[in-house]
Amino acid sequence: MFGDSKKKSLEKFKKEIRTGIYAYLILSFLSRERSHGYAIKKALEEVSDGKFVPSESTLYGILKTLEKHELIKGEWMETGGRPRKCYTITLNGEEVLKELKKEINLVKELLENHS
Repeated sequence: MFGDSKKKSLEKFKKEIRTGIYAYLILSFLSRERSHGYAIKKALEEVSDGKFVPSESTLYGILKTLEKHELIKGEWMETGGRPRKCYTITLNGEEVLKELKKEINLVKELLENHS
């Protein structure tokens, strides 16, 4: 019974940490180039050697949230002979990315100095 509670707690907090980091990485990728969801997922697979990749539902949920908050803009385009929603980062997204980078660096520093 205790094991189930521990497992649920661990999964909940891992999901929260990963969701924030995925959002940061997506904004970072989009600050360099326009991209669609599948290409973003492939980029995450590549940079993490497949160890830090969101499920499709998580990825598209994050993209939807970023778009809702006007940090990215989605536009339907034909790529590779099929319609895909391609995303670009907005000016607000660029500003938020800068602030998130400061936050990531602070967390990184805390983890390195207090682990």
